[in-house]
Amino acid sequence: MSPHRSGNISVVPVQRFVLEGFQGGLQTQALLFALFLALYMAAVLGNLTMIVVITLDARLHSPMYFFLKNLSFLDLCYSSVIYPKALANFLSSSKAISFEGCATQLFFFSLLVTTEGFLLAVMAYDCFLAICSPLHYTITMCPSACARLVLGCYFGGCLNAILQTSLTFSLPFCRSNHIDHFFCDVPPLLLLACADTALNELVLFGICGLIIVGTTLVVLISYAYITVTILRMRSGAGRHKLFSTCGSHMTAVSLFYGTVFVMYAQPGAVESMQQGKVVSVFYTLVIPMLNPLIYSLRNKEVKDALRRLGCKHTSLKSDLD
Repeated sequence: MSPHRSGNISVVPVQRFVLEGFQGGLQTQALLFALFLALYMAAVLGNLTMIVVITLDARLHSPMYFFLKNLSFLDLCYSSVIYPKALANFLSSSKAISFEGCATQLFFFSLLVTTEGFLLAVMAYDCFLAICSPLHYTITMCPSACARLVLGCYFGGCLNAILQTSLTFSLPFCRSNHIDHFFCDVPPLLLLACADTALNELVLFGICGLIIVGTTLVVLISYAYITVTILRMRSGAGRHKLFSTCGSHMTAVSLFYGTVFVMYAQPGAVESMQQGKVVSVFYTLVIPMLNPLIYSLRNKEVKDALRRLGCKHTSLKSDLD
């Protein structure tokens, strides 16, 4: 394709990008590879374990664990959209990704991370109904209603992904194709554009801010009612159990929304790419690794299900021997 001009800048259609990732020599790259690989494997194993345990244990077939299984699936998927390529780049000299591959990675990352934001709000609403309206809970949160809520989360994530990807890749990019990041994301891509990116930044800030503020309000209002209801309970054991369960969700919500807000929902976030890389590692890898631990270590039902699954495995192994 022949170059064309945008104002006084010569623009060449980009065929591929180069993901610069983290700076450093071979020793630094090898150390980062080992660290990221360990964290990624822990995230994969942890989330797969949660999915398998919830699927196989009939006592966990409830709306709460249905949503938790979907959360584990999302964590597994969106870390896998990024880290196999990022890990390969630590061992590669080219670190290249095709134009189409970059657009695909951005689309699926935006889809999955936005869906998770909506799902965390749905999980807070589920806790609110279970604790504050127990008599109507089984009717309100029937299997079809749960499925519709999850599909609604994916629909919202898909809309945002289409909007962000189409706006970003409709921009003309300059001769430099080096992305100052370890995966394709909107902020570093905007820095390579030849055209005015004010609209893109406004959409990024506005849409992401609206999603984060809206879902955070759902979470805060839900937990305000939950806290009042729990404090009115006479049973100390019941209060402790509910606070433990809700505390797990609040921990996950705080970690996720806090880091996503720093990256996408504040003015000037696009320029702070060095800080952005560290924040991105946290919410794309550390949080997916921590979520299974947060929900299993603080949840007696999950720990009991893991023990039962372990006992079944041991018993089956003994029978085979």
